[in-house]
Amino acid sequence: MNLKNRNLNIPIALVSILIPVAVAILFVLPKPDMEVGFDVKMMPFFHAVLNSATAVLLLASLYFIKNGHQKAHKWANLSAVILSVFFLLSYVTYHFLTESTKFGDIDHNGVVDAAEIALVGGVRYAYYFLLLTHILLAVVIVPMVLFTLLFAFQGNNPRHRKLARFTWPVWFYVAVTGVIVYIMIQPYY
Repeated sequence: MNLKNRNLNIPIALVSILIPVAVAILFVLPKPDMEVGFDVKMMPFFHAVLNSATAVLLLASLYFIKNGHQKAHKWANLSAVILSVFFLLSYVTYHFLTESTKFGDIDHNGVVDAAEIALVGGVRYAYYFLLLTHILLAVVIVPMVLFTLLFAFQGNNPRHRKLARFTWPVWFYVAVTGVIVYIMIQPYY
């Protein structure tokens, strides 16, 4: 596909708006009462694996470009995009099928000790900070990645490099905090 002279600003803007709107709608839709043939509670672990793999690919991408391996850099980034698309589809499926898990929802037959309350209370602030920044930057990263890729495919290396300097750290942060947030909320699934 020749993207050299294509203006994809409107399609990228539409995708960048539709994704967060669709995800937000999932949180207010009633959950279907249906059997899917597998335990959906294992999906957050799968999401953490995808985020981990994306972070590794982003590190590889950075290494490759810093060492002049442009083809490997390209494939590492395309692989990271593919994993991110799988993540998004799986994430949407999970939140379509299940209620959200709340951080700190501990029920030990109605008994929660004071140490557990203090731990959950203290960690809760860090968790919500990471979750909030993760979500906000996950929304922001979609157009950043799409435009960075577009400039690369158009052969517009100056614009690609300029935007990639911002895209890479934000995307890496989103991937890593996705894993950290999973680790922090995992006991409450």
